[in-house]
Amino acid sequence: MKLNERSLAFYATCDSPADNAGFLYKRGERHTAYHRRWFVLKGNMLFYFEERESREPVGVIVLEGCTVELCDSGEEFAFAIRFGGAKSRTYVLAAESQAAMEAWVKSLSRASFDYMRLVVRELEKQLVEMQRGPAGGRSAKPAAPERSPERRPALPGALPKENGCAVWNNAQGTDPPPRAAAPRRASGCDAEASPRPPPVPPRRRASSGDPAVVAESPGGTSAFSRLHERYGREVARLRREWLERRQGQQP
Repeated sequence: MKLNERSLAFYATCDSPADNAGFLYKRGERHTAYHRRWFVLKGNMLFYFEERESREPVGVIVLEGCTVELCDSGEEFAFAIRFGGAKSRTYVLAAESQAAMEAWVKSLSRASFDYMRLVVRELEKQLVEMQRGPAGGRSAKPAAPERSPERRPALPGALPKENGCAVWNNAQGTDPPPRAAAPRRASGCDAEASPRPPPVPPRRRASSGDPAVVAESPGGTSAFSRLHERYGREVARLRREWLERRQGQQP
């Protein structure tokens, strides 16, 4: 891209935001006297004007291949812009305060494309390291909490039968089920969530002419009588507790 005086003057005075602007004292090239100038920093170009309201800049300094450092001078808060090379010019400037000098040195040191190139490379390096992650190329995901397996009661392969019905209390390898509480009134979710006790196995009448019953139940009629008495007492007890709780809940 070709630059001329018009393009530089337009860029210096256009409405594009400036990186820094303010008054500085500039030492002359031939004379050591300092002159107060209005400086505007845009990108890597430092423009300076005679007055703040001037329409065209007096000169421009391209901040490439230079260093900004403090220097000893007759003026207070002085710093210099030095370029590499034997015949290169050194610009000596002075600010009006310590804070202004530090701000100008910081902004001028970061204005070159070389500095921006270093910043971009460092950011790209950090981005690559973040993408690789600690697991060697893949970002580590938080491990899901392990769930302890639920313990379920073991069921026997085949339940023993007595009098033609499965006997739950006499199943080998299983604990007897807890006694069912007396039924109570429940509504809504409680009625659906609370499981019902297993139904009482139906009683089966034994007849002397039924060889299957006699063969399956050891002891014949005596075993059926003991089973009937045991379940009869259990059912009577549960019914009695249910009636007592029902009477206690009624207003």
